[in-house]
Amino acid sequence: MKGERVILVADNDKRLREAISYAVDAEGCRVIPVCNQIEALNCLERENVDVVIAALKEPDIDGIKLLEVAKLRNPDVGVVLVTERNTIDVDLAVKAMRAGATDFLTKPVNLDKLAIIINRVFQQQRLISENKELHKQIEENYDHLLTGRSEKIRELRRKISQIAPTNATVLIQGESGTGKELVARAIHLHSFRKDKPFIAFNCAALNENLVESELFGHERGAFTGAYKTRIGRFELADGGTLFLDEIGEMDLRVQAKLLRALETGEFERLGGTKPIKVDVRIIAATNKDLENEVKRGRFRTDLYHRLKVVTVQMPPLRERREDIPLLVERFIEELGRKNGKRVKGITGAALKALMRYDWPGNVRELKNCIESALVVTDGDKITLDDLPDHVLHSIGRKPVDIPPAPAAQSDRLGPAYPRIQVGMSMEEVEREIIRATLAY
Repeated sequence: MKGERVILVADNDKRLREAISYAVDAEGCRVIPVCNQIEALNCLERENVDVVIAALKEPDIDGIKLLEVAKLRNPDVGVVLVTERNTIDVDLAVKAMRAGATDFLTKPVNLDKLAIIINRVFQQQRLISENKELHKQIEENYDHLLTGRSEKIRELRRKISQIAPTNATVLIQGESGTGKELVARAIHLHSFRKDKPFIAFNCAALNENLVESELFGHERGAFTGAYKTRIGRFELADGGTLFLDEIGEMDLRVQAKLLRALETGEFERLGGTKPIKVDVRIIAATNKDLENEVKRGRFRTDLYHRLKVVTVQMPPLRERREDIPLLVERFIEELGRKNGKRVKGITGAALKALMRYDWPGNVRELKNCIESALVVTDGDKITLDDLPDHVLHSIGRKPVDIPPAPAAQSDRLGPAYPRIQVGMSMEEVEREIIRATLAY
């Protein structure tokens, strides 16, 4: 056990208090021994107690009452109740367990066993603390992942904060790579469902029959190979959020079943007849123009209107170029750690090239670009030469393999020598070769 932990020992047996105090103090904990209920309650009031060791029932001590008060002040506190050998009251023990007692010990107390129980309590408390911190970090990271200062990204954050606390169905529209699933997760994380499941499903990943089975589950014998009953994504997401990515790829027949589930909160498993009721919030996403798909008869009108209760339009990266420097900075830090590369930043020329590129793959493509550059760079900054060829080609800044001639040699050869430098565009290279040829 590391660090100071506070342990309250409440028992009218002085020898027991001293023995426990000595044993636990050796583990580096601060022990507060008391002999009656009033002192114990006062201690719980003024101290942040980690573990309570108390008599279950004595004239001056009510272990159940101490347990209830301790749990009210700190739900994660460990409470060990001590009783005389062969005198345990079963009804009291059941009541104590229901109230959250950690364990029971009989006198004479086995101090080794007590140490094991206390260590187990501390491990559980550490895990709870780590989980809370992890949840906090996830919340912060989702905010950070929506990186940018542009008006479009600020509006996106505002919209998420408005719709997250509601139960409304959400349709997220935008190009591939803009972060639609990220926004869906952010909505879930900031909703009252955040402690319930977030289940993601890609509607384009499987054929029609498998999509239906994955979403709604199937009964044994529903189709060839269905050897046992399987629950679907709707049941897995009960109480939480179901994210349907690429909803525009869903077959019309499955769309009809999805519509019924949305409207009634009920469905049947494939091959089943028993209605299953769930409480699920639906967030759907697509890179298609669903209104156009409706006109072409490839998407149900009623489902489209049921999904678009609230719409979120994801801005492409080319429409918020001012966010690129912040994204690059974040990706360099994040991906540098991942790849074991100590890169401090990016040169002005390389950043300018990234700002000029149109990013058809949006933020996902930018992230992949930065990772590629980090892997190949030999310096402490990403340079123009480290960027992928397709980025340089698209902006007319493809580095050439011809090295620049030393100044002295160039001077000796005169104006007929083509002065080609790394970083020239193809147009500039051709112009220099023509100039040198004419001068020859």
